[in-house]
Amino acid sequence: MPTYVYETIPEDASEEPERFEVKQSMSDDKLTHHPDTGVPVRRLVSGGFGYAAKSSAGGSAGGG
Repeated sequence: MPTYVYETIPEDASEEPERFEVKQSMSDDKLTHHPDTGVPVRRLVSGGFGYAAKSSAGGSAGGG
C-alpha cells in the first residue's frame, strides 16, 4: 500500500503548512481535509526510490 504525502493549506499566508503521510490504496480517493483537524489539504507529488544507471558495453547497470 503506497504512502502519500499531504500538506495543509493555511488560511493565512504567515502560517506554515503541516506535512504528514498517509498509507492509502491506489484506488482510494485523495484526502481533501486533515483527518484529525479538518483543515483543507493537498496531496504532494514526491519521487520514488531507485536510480537509473547508464551501462557501458558489456557492463551491467548499477554494477561495478
